[in-house]
Amino acid sequence: MTDAPIIETGYENLNHVEEAVSQRRSVRAYLPDPVPEETVSRILSLAGRAPSGTNMQPWKVHVVTGAARERLCSEIVEAHREGAEHSGEYQYYPKEFFEPFKARRRAVGWALYGLLEITKGDFEKTKAQHARNFTFFDAPVGLIFTIHRGLEIGSWLDFGMFMENVMIIARSHGLETCPQAAFATYHKIIRSHLDLADEDVVVAGMALGKADWSKIENTLITERMALEDYVRFHRG
Repeated sequence: MTDAPIIETGYENLNHVEEAVSQRRSVRAYLPDPVPEETVSRILSLAGRAPSGTNMQPWKVHVVTGAARERLCSEIVEAHREGAEHSGEYQYYPKEFFEPFKARRRAVGWALYGLLEITKGDFEKTKAQHARNFTFFDAPVGLIFTIHRGLEIGSWLDFGMFMENVMIIARSHGLETCPQAAFATYHKIIRSHLDLADEDVVVAGMALGKADWSKIENTLITERMALEDYVRFHRG
């Protein structure tokens, strides 16, 4: 397979913006083709038009490529292999999952593992697949996002809009992405490699590159709720 599997939207004649948004997915296997630094700069510059409360623009991005990327990935993969205790500086998920979120989380996890023929209880293969996060799934460009620890939840919401811009604009250049909260767990290693300031909190990483559509994991199409499950129209 050389083309991306089509995500059915139920709508015909998608315009360019609708196509970019509706066909976005988390890509977990990439081609080694390099991405020009000018292209990365253009994507991040345009993404900076994201809205933010009182124009605070709370985002920072560290772009890792080449030897710098290899050094960072190698140390994190080794730490993951050793199984030492690591934790992020913020709580991404609830401490205990509950419905309907628990079922959705399980569904996407087992859908991915099913494609990869990883069976329940196969902890070795599960750990190996999780470690793929820390190579940016072999993408040639890794992005590390940080935010000032003094900022509050509104700025984190703004940060999410910036990251979404990055993912959508990347698609306009024939590139795909995978946002990765898993990197926040290894913030101490990241801090040492990128010389982060004390006030910088690692929010997430993101893989960026050309998708390898021949890989089975990139055939995963996640389910989405029906509109009526999350939208209510109030008509007077």
